Amino acid sequence: MKWIKKCLIGLLLTFGSISLIMLFLAFTDIPYNAYHDLAMRKDTLTSPPDAIVIMGGDGMPSPNTLMRLYHGAEAANEFKKAYVILAMPYNKGAEDSLRQLRMMAEELRLKKVRDHRIIFEPLGYNTHTQALQISKVMDHNSPILIISSPEHMYRALNSFRKAGFKHVGGRAGFEVPSDESRLQRGQDEDEDEDVQNLNLRYNLWSYLQYEIIVMREYAAIAYYWWKGWI
Repeated sequence: MKWIKKCLIGLLLTFGSISLIMLFLAFTDIPYNAYHDLAMRKDTLTSPPDAIVIMGGDGMPSPNTLMRLYHGAEAANEFKKAYVILAMPYNKGAEDSLRQLRMMAEELRLKKVRDHRIIFEPLGYNTHTQALQISKVMDHNSPILIISSPEHMYRALNSFRKAGFKHVGGRAGFEVPSDESRLQRGQDEDEDEDVQNLNLRYNLWSYLQYEIIVMREYAAIAYYWWKGWI
């Protein structure tokens, strides 16, 4: 019984220490910076893409997939000659195995993306295999633009590069416009410094969420690195 008690105390101390560290970090800019660093905003294309790849995320109608489709449609309407590839695993055994992809395509149609530009990629079941499947049907020298969630962008871009693509850029599906100046004291003309500091320092819930998202993605990146996929 004593060893059980010691184990429980050890677990409680470990959990408490981690919670305190996370709470402390939530008062800093670290979670915000870590989250936005994963978005790879500086990895842009120098020429128009031949294809825009929208990563499927959690499927329709999940918030992150809808956000990716929103940004993907914006890119498609900006680069009107680019094909739009929807990367989403098909639902094996379902009556309509491509239902998720059809719903995604319909969302793009509502945003004025024409049918002949939309291509399904249903065979890949994760970022690595989706990149490999797309690499089989595209010239590796073709510039491609990846649309995904901010935290997923680092892994997505590097997976496509590992698959052989030479020119890969990304556009992260942020929920709100990203503004680095909000992290620079006194740089936002619309808000005085006191309001800026309050918005930044006391939005604990959002920053704690960033920490969880970032740690989960770091674990996925470590796994991809260990497997040699990035």
